[in-house]
Amino acid sequence: MILKKLSIINYKNIAEAELELSPKINCILGPNGVGKTNVLDAIYYLSFCRSSNNPIDSQVIRHGEEFFMLEGTYEPVLSITAAMKRGTKKHFKRDKKEYKRLSEHIGLIPIVTITPSDTLLIEGGSEERRRLMDMVISQYDRSYIEAMNRYNKALQQRNIMLKQDEEPDTEVLSLFEEQMASEGEHIFKLREAFVKELMPIFQHIHETIAENREQVSLSYISHCQRGPLIDVIQRDRHKDRAIGYSLHGIHRDDLEFCLGGHPMKREGSQGQNKTFAIALKLAQFDFLKRTNSKTTPLLLLDDIFDKLDARRVEQIVKLVAGNDYGQIFITDTNRDHLDQILSASSHDYKIFHVNNGEINV
Repeated sequence: MILKKLSIINYKNIAEAELELSPKINCILGPNGVGKTNVLDAIYYLSFCRSSNNPIDSQVIRHGEEFFMLEGTYEPVLSITAAMKRGTKKHFKRDKKEYKRLSEHIGLIPIVTITPSDTLLIEGGSEERRRLMDMVISQYDRSYIEAMNRYNKALQQRNIMLKQDEEPDTEVLSLFEEQMASEGEHIFKLREAFVKELMPIFQHIHETIAENREQVSLSYISHCQRGPLIDVIQRDRHKDRAIGYSLHGIHRDDLEFCLGGHPMKREGSQGQNKTFAIALKLAQFDFLKRTNSKTTPLLLLDDIFDKLDARRVEQIVKLVAGNDYGQIFITDTNRDHLDQILSASSHDYKIFHVNNGEINV
């Protein structure tokens, strides 16, 4: 998939921009805080129907304006438009035809983003790692999104009943638990297969970046591994009732990251954590490329070289500048990093300069 043209109106701090893009490397250069990341976020929005860092659509409208609009023209021939006026719902269109359900769009334009906040995958809570699995699997298996929606609705209803002052109706409670178990086991199988396939890809990419100096691993942890999920959920119903929420289910799944056989969260330096996260995201790219109808995802690299030594930067540059990756968008404050990438690649490129929301070639 190639993004040929990007139109931005009133999105975050960008008043208006019309960008003709390179099919290979697009460099977005400028100081911190001028709007570089907002360009990448607009591209992300056209893939996921939302901002990557703000779930409230009205808050991406530029201050003092009444609407925003994004339009992307892709190759093969495809046009995607997103727009919203304050106080109304957003509109999302494919080739000028509005979607009935936004979930129908997810996966059409696969995308992988790498940002400084990716180290939260290691340092943050388990919800960050579940979000990683959700982000990838939902882009190639639509049944995953639908199962997650049904599971979350059943979980929400069960939690409401657990919080009630009066004793909940056990028959109704059982219905919600059965739905959680049914949908949860389907989600578990998809997550389990994903992690199993991702593992060797991730290790190979990490070995390349770290030049075989570190041994890393990841493993999937789920309550489904304890037996039938319905039994696991119902076994401690009295405990759930006492605290007022559900302790067991796939909403508590996690990924365990290890460095040299020890937990990454405890052992890794800043550079090692960042290397781990970047390798994980590049493995995600490779995975999507092979599973998503052989469509090459867009790769968004947002200020990723900070806190990495020169050797690791060099290895990452060699990877992303090679032929295995398709269209790339890179933001940086440092022209030297971009020059390294451009000199390592024989591909076409464009450089865009951003200053206070204004974008110039």
